[in-house]
Amino acid sequence: QVQLVESGGGLVQDGGSLRLSCAASGRILSSYGMGWFRQAPGKEREFVAGIGWSGGNTYAADSVKGRFTISRDNAGNTVYLQMNSLKPEDTAVYYCAVGRICPRVCDYWGQGTQVTVSS
Repeated sequence: QVQLVESGGGLVQDGGSLRLSCAASGRILSSYGMGWFRQAPGKEREFVAGIGWSGGNTYAADSVKGRFTISRDNAGNTVYLQMNSLKPEDTAVYYCAVGRICPRVCDYWGQGTQVTVSS
């Protein structure tokens, strides 16, 4: 069984920064990809950023490029999302996910952490 625990969400003003963390435990392989997704009220869940197993390949949605950075620790079991220049439209519940071909298809999901950006 794989468990993912997100942390670091909260309330921040327009233009501020937050850093999200996601710790994975259980039968996680360092070869798994990891990703961040978000879901705003009334909207579908959308991809935010992803990172390959080695940490060398990263991907980001156009809406966050240049503002958000995804990274993972050397052990490969913790993924981070550094969010800068936050905007009110970034307000959402943020979920981390992991899987063999994640972020393309992710097998395990965290419970989510709320990020609220006030204008």
